[in-house]
Order: sequence, then structure tokens, then C-alpha cells
Amino acid sequence: MKPNMVRVPSQSQDFSSKRHFHWTKKVGTEEDDEAPPSNSTQQDKKKDNNTKSTQQVSSIPTPKKKLQAVAVARLRTILTSFGKNRSSLQLGLGTRVVGTLFGHRRGHVHFAFQKDPNSPPAFLVELATPISGLVKEMASGLVRIALECDKEKELEQEKKSVTVKKLLEETMWRTYCNGKKCGFATRRECGAKEWRVLKAVEPISMGAGVLPVSTGDDDDSGAADGELMYMRAKFERIVGSRDSEAFYMMNPDSNGTPELSIYLLRI
Repeated sequence: MKPNMVRVPSQSQDFSSKRHFHWTKKVGTEEDDEAPPSNSTQQDKKKDNNTKSTQQVSSIPTPKKKLQAVAVARLRTILTSFGKNRSSLQLGLGTRVVGTLFGHRRGHVHFAFQKDPNSPPAFLVELATPISGLVKEMASGLVRIALECDKEKELEQEKKSVTVKKLLEETMWRTYCNGKKCGFATRRECGAKEWRVLKAVEPISMGAGVLPVSTGDDDDSGAADGELMYMRAKFERIVGSRDSEAFYMMNPDSNGTPELSIYLLRI
């Protein structure tokens, strides 16, 4: 009877199997370990691409943003221009001025426009028209007085690179009253006599009357020309351009129609 022989695996086979087992396990673990980094790198790349795309989209201005920027720029230009116009009005005459018409009964007409009743006149002109004739014209109806000056002096000043005069600084004017030529008008500086008249009518906001002739004058020309007549009212000033301005007398009793209008034109 043959004894039962149990085959015991040899150490070499066991070692080779273990080695083979460990090798397969090692290879598997290496593959498992190397796989996640590849996925993470792909995710990182996707994130980078997404951030770049979002940055590009944010950097591109949308039409709404363009419209807002244009609107803000226009608003700024409007505000700056408005501020400049307002500052220029504050330095000179504004849109509402005080106008005084005065002269001796047998003398010439004087016009004075002031910013305030107590301020020096910004524009004072003497017309060749007698004040008695102007009073008759005003009694018959509406009066339109146009003062015209030439523009040739301005062109000469531009050639000589000299600053252009303002319209209210012109010295010689052609005068038209209701379409009829009435000689010339001359710009005057406010002297002691004119300032005395303006001071006398300073408390009067609107009205007309006669001032007594003062006997303390240096010459007796005022007494020879008779009493001094005046008319004082508020005027609305409208600037058409640097070569045209208009002054409309504001009279609440005229139903919105000014009884006296004065136009300054540089042609």
C-alpha cells in the first residue's frame, strides 16, 4: 500500500507567486494612484479656462455700459457749459436788469441798464433823439428801438490778434425808432450828472415822472434844457448771440406785450 504523499509547494514557487502577486498589486496601486492626478489637472485646466473666459467677458463693455458712459459724459458737458454761462451772467448783466430812460425836456434821450438798482450802469448810451419825441411815440403805441453797429472793426481786430469787443462795449450805433432812422447813438461813461440821476431814482422800481433841476450843477445847461424826465422799469434781457441782444420792458399792465423794446445788433 502506497503511502499518501502530500505535495507541499516549494518555496521557490511560493516566492514566485508572491512576487507575482505583489507585482500585480503594485501595478494596480500605481495606476490607481496616478489616475486621480490626471483628473485633477483636467479640472484645474477647465477652471483656468472658465476664469479666463469670465475675465474676457467682464472686460468686454456691454452696450448698456457704453450708453451709461456716454450719458454721463454728456451730462458733465451740459453741467460745465451751464456753469460757465451762469458765471458769465453773474459777472455782467443777468437775465433781469433795471432800465432807466431819462433826459431833459429839450435834451437827448439817455438809456442806462443796471444789474441792480444800486450798481453802476453796465450800458449807458445817449441817443440823438429828443426825449419829447420819444414820449410822443410811446403815447401813440408800442416803441421799438434798434441800435446797429458795424462788424468791420471786429474783423480788423481779429486780423491784429486783439480781443473782440463785447456787444455792450461798442461806442457808435445807428438808431432806428419804429423803422425810422433817428441819427446816431454814442456810448457814454457814467459821470457825476448821470450818477446823480440814477441815485435819485434808485428807490423807484417802476414808474415815470419828472425830477426837479438841481441848482448846484457846475453849468446851467440843465436848467436851460428844462425839467428832467425819467422812466424806470425792469427789462428782460435775451442774448441771441455775441452779436445780438434784446431788452424787453416788463409791464404787468400791458397784457404781456412790452411797450418798449430795445435791440442791439452788430452787422
